[in-house]
Amino acid sequence: MIYKLLATAEWRAAEAAGVYEGSDFDRGDGFIHFSAADQVVETAARVFAGQTDLTMLAVDPDVLGPALRWEVSRGGALFPHLYGPMPLTAVVAVISLRDDIPVDQAVAAAL
Repeated sequence: MIYKLLATAEWRAAEAAGVYEGSDFDRGDGFIHFSAADQVVETAARVFAGQTDLTMLAVDPDVLGPALRWEVSRGGALFPHLYGPMPLTAVVAVISLRDDIPVDQAVAAAL
């Protein structure tokens, strides 16, 4: 399983559109950023600290096919990057993250 953190409003827009095209940040980089299970808590702390109204998607990487590539990123670790839109059929769980604790703790509690 791989994970995507995003604003709940972005997820709702993806549901309405039937596909997720990525955040502004993702589109600026040319791919959709994901994290592996052992990376998502740190991603939450580094990228989403202080934000609320977040959703975490658990995504089946096998559904994404060859557009998903594992590439060197933060600290030399391999991170999953999707070059193209994410079909909603790849999402196996949608987790609303708690707002009453720091986001990294909310992610850890949800895993």
